[in-house]
Amino acid sequence: MMTVLTKKQLMVWVMSLLFSVLFGGLALSEDLNARTRVTKGTLEFGLLGGFWKGNNLFQNAPSTNREAIYILPQLGLVLTDELGSGMLAGNVEGLIEPVAAHYYEPFSASLFGGSLVLKYNFLSFGRWMPFWDAGAGMSWTDLAPRIPEQSTQFNFILQTGPGVSYFVSENLAITAGFRFHHISNANIGDRNTGLNAWLLNLGFSFFSP
Repeated sequence: MMTVLTKKQLMVWVMSLLFSVLFGGLALSEDLNARTRVTKGTLEFGLLGGFWKGNNLFQNAPSTNREAIYILPQLGLVLTDELGSGMLAGNVEGLIEPVAAHYYEPFSASLFGGSLVLKYNFLSFGRWMPFWDAGAGMSWTDLAPRIPEQSTQFNFILQTGPGVSYFVSENLAITAGFRFHHISNANIGDRNTGLNAWLLNLGFSFFSP
């Protein structure tokens, strides 16, 4: 019953964000441009919710029966001036990304931790700002040692993937992303098959100043 309610709540939240994008975009009196809004020194405050689904990308069959809901706050700082030219023009941003997760498959469990993330923002698409990010971090989870993949509760996180932010106002953007997500203990335990998954996330970002 808890799983059904959780999925329904997530769907309502996703639909609310989509309506915010549509109506927010219609309400804008002038066009926005990520190039002039996201510059060196800009701060980003974000909050993402994610659906985490295990995969068998590296022949890790047990991971396919793992599912979770993730909460990902973000604090970012644009580190560089604009780099490159044309469609590849952009800048580099560094982020601190705490994480809290609830696993509901194959059983109830939790994960807490955080990552340092580097993100490249593409600035040539008006109010749309595609990006690619990659991060590494650490976590604690009570999935282990109850699963065959991991024997330690302390683990490391590696993740990377594309995303996009859409500015609905001068300071607020709706953000969505898709990452490959890996959890393992770097062989500090006697079992380290690792957990591989896709992480689909959606939320909002506030840019200041």
